[in-house]
Amino acid sequence: MRDDVRVYGIGFKALHSIEFIASAGASAARFLDGLVHPCAAADSMTRGRHRAFIAANLTAGAFALFALPLHLAFTGGISLPQALAFAWLAGQMPIAMYLSYSGKLETAHALSAALFSCFIGWMAFVTGGLDSVALVWLAIVPLEAALSRSRKVIALATISAATVVVLLLLARDSGVDAGAFAADWASDQVRTLAILGGLLYALLVAFRVEWSGADAEVIASEREARYRLVADNVSDVITLHSQDGDTLFATPSIRSLLDLSVNEATGDGLFQRVHVADRPGFLTTLNDVARLKATKSLQFRARRGPSKPGESGQPSYVWLEMRCRPLGYQEIVDGEAAVVAVTRDITRYKAHEEELEEAQIEAEAASAAKTRFLANVSHELRTPLNAIIGFSDILRQFTPAQLPPERQREYVDLIHDSGQHLLQVVNDILDMSKIETGNFELCVEPFLPARCIGECVDMMRQQAANREVTVHFDVPESLPELNGDRRACKQIFINLISNAIKFTRSGGSVTVGAKRHGAWVDVQVRDTGVGIASEDLARLGTPFLQIDSGYDRRHEGTGLGLSVVKGLVALHGGEVHFESTVGVGTCVSVRLPAHAPIADVCETPVTVAPVEKAARNANTMVA
Repeated sequence: MRDDVRVYGIGFKALHSIEFIASAGASAARFLDGLVHPCAAADSMTRGRHRAFIAANLTAGAFALFALPLHLAFTGGISLPQALAFAWLAGQMPIAMYLSYSGKLETAHALSAALFSCFIGWMAFVTGGLDSVALVWLAIVPLEAALSRSRKVIALATISAATVVVLLLLARDSGVDAGAFAADWASDQVRTLAILGGLLYALLVAFRVEWSGADAEVIASEREARYRLVADNVSDVITLHSQDGDTLFATPSIRSLLDLSVNEATGDGLFQRVHVADRPGFLTTLNDVARLKATKSLQFRARRGPSKPGESGQPSYVWLEMRCRPLGYQEIVDGEAAVVAVTRDITRYKAHEEELEEAQIEAEAASAAKTRFLANVSHELRTPLNAIIGFSDILRQFTPAQLPPERQREYVDLIHDSGQHLLQVVNDILDMSKIETGNFELCVEPFLPARCIGECVDMMRQQAANREVTVHFDVPESLPELNGDRRACKQIFINLISNAIKFTRSGGSVTVGAKRHGAWVDVQVRDTGVGIASEDLARLGTPFLQIDSGYDRRHEGTGLGLSVVKGLVALHGGEVHFESTVGVGTCVSVRLPAHAPIADVCETPVTVAPVEKAARNANTMVA
């Protein structure tokens, strides 16, 4: 039982010792990490090299400070070679602190190599000069400098070691006595120990070089794995380019961007995908970044997919944005690499940008159209008002006996006609405003379209006769009933017939026809007027826009007639179709649904949505 307790006690103490050692090791690691300069803390490889140098030098210095009192206590004195050895070891500590303060690893290694060379030089000088066995240790100076991984430091270490040899040679030639301790170091036992010590220290340095290289490889492998993980999963494409535009490296995400493999993208593969019009800018940007060492961005089009220009099928192009920056001297991983670029797909952004530009153009056009419309409306309002006021003043100035009855009748008719024209302008403006704001009220009921269209034709015959235009009525009486707002439909037909008469020359004709097509009723108004150019057809019926909007236009009116027609047809869920040829005439076709929902009580009208919303479901066609 006691043996078991003893075993458990020993095991507990061993476990406690292991925990203490592990804790002490962790504390030491944290202490060393705290001594690493901030400039090296970000990179794991650089941080590891700084920490290894600081740890080795602090250990050497601490050993000297710990061993020197013990040596003095046990031996009672110290010789010059021993003092030099302790001084060399203690001198490592200030160099470690210099590295911790400045972060200059190469300089710290150079100082360490210089201190080592001085130590070996003095040791050789006091133990026999060129014949001293201490010179064997000079071969270790460049080896230890290899820990810096700097050719410059290795060269300086080699020069310092050679300088020691040269100084010893000069001292011998000048006759300086350098053999104060030569006899003590001349014995085979001391020489053997010195050589074995040198070999052991060289072996330790070699192991440190190998460990440093192995750690660097592990860190580089881990870093490459992290970079590869990022490169394989990031949506943007990262590429390396030469100054002449060749692609030297591309991340695998180029497959999803351009349907292109990494091997196909290298060389001029990516350049061949760039749109021909954008290739000069592509090459110029890469050349400027590499030559001027400046950061630049470029937007260009690139062909996506296997289809090539000239092959069957339409090539697909996407918009790309490439942000380029020059590679620094320490960043160059390929002899030809000069530029690193990050490329992303901006096709949606460009489409949105084009939509915004189109919307801005449309808004500016609408604003200009409204300005022109107000100018035209002011003309249309001022003309009848001037006639009304002018002829009213004439009637006021003369008594009925002073004016012949026919002249009075003429003046009254002019005032009446001007008032009707003024009322029509105001009605058009009000109707268009109601339609646009969604306040136009429909009262849907069944009515005979032939009778409604006939009434409209009869109302416009006098206007046609005044202009010497013939109106033909071609609507069958058998046309079935139509469900709609009779007042709104009547306004549609009157506006179309009035427009047709207005733009038809004397001697021309206007034909009004209608027929049934399934669930639709088609009404056509065809004239032999001046016609409309094809580029202007798409703008017909746009609110506040007239094809002929100058002050010297040949036809009166605000230009809202067709806008009201399109709005009312859209509110009924119908379509408007324009066909026209300059010098031949114009045909306007209106298609209305025959079976629109009927209101239960016609006195309770239906308030419809704004014309823009209603027109989303109404197909306005232009031939």
